[in-house]
Amino acid sequence: MHAPCNVVVLISGSGSNLQALIDSLDENSPVRIRAVVSNRADAFGLQRAQAAGIDTHVVQHKGFADREAFDAALIEIIDTYQPQLVVLAGFMRILSAGFARHYQGRLLNIHPSLLPKYKGLDTHRRALDAGDQEHGCSVHFVTEELDGGPVAIQACLRIEPNESIDKLTDRVHAAEHIIYPLAVRWFAEGRLRLADQGAMLDDTLLPASGHLLRI
Repeated sequence: MHAPCNVVVLISGSGSNLQALIDSLDENSPVRIRAVVSNRADAFGLQRAQAAGIDTHVVQHKGFADREAFDAALIEIIDTYQPQLVVLAGFMRILSAGFARHYQGRLLNIHPSLLPKYKGLDTHRRALDAGDQEHGCSVHFVTEELDGGPVAIQACLRIEPNESIDKLTDRVHAAEHIIYPLAVRWFAEGRLRLADQGAMLDDTLLPASGHLLRI
């Protein structure tokens, strides 16, 4: 049995994806969440982590002169846990290029759209306004390009006729809670990795949309 994969999770809010990761763990899991770090002291996800016995830290971005100084402070805390993987779970800060390079190949994010569609914010409304028939979420490796790194896995769901934005948001959230623990487990098992040509699963290059899961 290999040593577990040390993971540090970054959050800004309620931490529902963090909870999905915690709930996916058992004594045979290859994943070990060592710490949760938030840029907001009032993030409910910190309470979720504490309830699970996971170390927590708060690094408030307002206390730093610029993004690079904030990221350097983050890196200092994260690296004390010697993580093989850093997971962004609703971390609402744009990270510097230096941060992305420091964790190249071991930094995952989840984004609420079928990348490369709808990078950035307000993705559910944009999908509805465009009249899209499908929507979903993507787990991708983080690179210096915002929401632009190679995709590991996507969950795709059909938009229902006259679906409200609230219902669509809830359905995409539920899909996130399925695919994020799966991608983290694949990484911990050595099945998922970032190569020069893109994301690899079981040593096979994934397509641009990653492994597609229809929900």
